[in-house]
Parts: sequence; structure tokens; C-alpha cells
Amino acid sequence: MNNDKMQQSLLRRATLRHRVSDGEWAARVELAACYHLCAHYGMTDMIYNHISLRIPGENEHFLINAFGLLYEEVNASNLVKVDIDGNQLDDDPLDVSPAGFVIHSAIHRARPDARCIFHTHTAAGVAVSARKEGLLPISQHALRFFERIGYHPFEGIALDLDEQTRLVRDIGSHNALILENHGLLTCGKTVRDAFELMYYLETACKIQVAAQSAGSSLIFPSEAVARRTAKQFEDIDPFIDERDWKALLRLLERRQSRYAA
Repeated sequence: MNNDKMQQSLLRRATLRHRVSDGEWAARVELAACYHLCAHYGMTDMIYNHISLRIPGENEHFLINAFGLLYEEVNASNLVKVDIDGNQLDDDPLDVSPAGFVIHSAIHRARPDARCIFHTHTAAGVAVSARKEGLLPISQHALRFFERIGYHPFEGIALDLDEQTRLVRDIGSHNALILENHGLLTCGKTVRDAFELMYYLETACKIQVAAQSAGSSLIFPSEAVARRTAKQFEDIDPFIDERDWKALLRLLERRQSRYAA
């Protein structure tokens, strides 16, 4: 991203808050917070990967990061609005990568409930995605995904629109997907839902890599216990009532993060 484009974008962003709806601005702030949390927890791959969010009241319009920004540089004003095919809808000089939206657009189009989609290439996530057995039910974190995660075979860099049909087939009705030899993906009705699933999926992968590196036998709970635990996670979520997300936003405030700029 050159300096001229950055300066043009800064001028445009100075008035953005007053040119978008309250709903869009709130969505921008929430999504930008997610990018900063992703950076805080080390779930980044330089300027690559994306977290996308459907704009409230605009079913075919989405927010996504500008291509060339680190996650810690993303804020509410420099998120870019795109359509379902990844085409920019505004006059922001910052670029997006349409190819990077291939995976996101496929799931957004097929799953209206998937308002937020989160994709990562972390070392632990890719390591587990490269194992034939996939995610093992060996930790409480992993049991959250028992019988609730899909798998998609690697077909190369996700640039081919023909792959979208198979991505949709493989995630099905799940909110988590392991892209084999590639990485992790989660989705949710809210930014918080998608982030929480990714945080626990990433943690489950880290635990699995550590446990398998020890070389000793692993302990597996029974299928009955695994199913019960997964159901417990679903039942407890309404009780949590976004307490975790509010705590994470307080973390960003203490770090003086400028995600809401």
C-alpha cells in the first residue's frame, strides 16, 4: 500500500462515521475489535487471512479488511465494504483481495445465519489440519466441537470459484471447518460467536499438538461423555450472555487499542 493511497484513505475516513448508518458503524467497530483480538492472541499470518461480517440490514453487503494492513492496523474506518463477490462498493482507495473472499462469499451465500466468518492459518491449526485423524476429542476445548465440525480436502490456494460448492457441502450446518493442509474456519451469528469458536478451536489444536508431541498414549473420553460435554457447551452459552466478549473489549481498552477509530 503506497503513501498516496494511505493519505487519500485517511481523508475519506475522517467523515465516514457521518456517512454510514448507526448499524453499519456498530458492525465496523465490533469487527475491528475482533481483528485486534486476533492479533493479541497471535492468530495472524502477516497481512493475509480475513474476518468478514455481513452489514445489518444489507444482506448482500459485507465488511472485510483492506489488503496490505496488519490486523493491529485495522480499525472501524478502514474496513472496506464489498458485495457477495468481493467487489468494492465504495470509493475507498484501499484495496481488497477478491481472491481472499472466495471462501467467505461461498459460505455467506449459502448460510444466511453465518453473519461473521473467521479464517486463520496458525501453526497449530495447520498442523492439526495436516493430520489424517483431524481434531481429536482429547481435551475439554476439543469436545466443544465433537460431531460439530466439518473437513474440507485441500485443492490448492482457494482461488477457484468451482471449489465453493464443495466448501459449502463440507461445512454443512456446522459452524467450524478444518481446511485440510490449510487452516481453520469458524462462523457465527455474531462476531463474538465466530471469535469464541476460533479461540477454542485454536486452543484445542495447540493442546493436541502438545499432547501428541509427548509420544505417550492419549486418553480418550467415551463417546457418551463427549456428546454430553458438547451439549453442555451449547446449553451454557445463553448463561454466559456475552460476558466473555465484554471482558475482551475491556482488555482492548486497557491496551489503548484504536480499533474504534
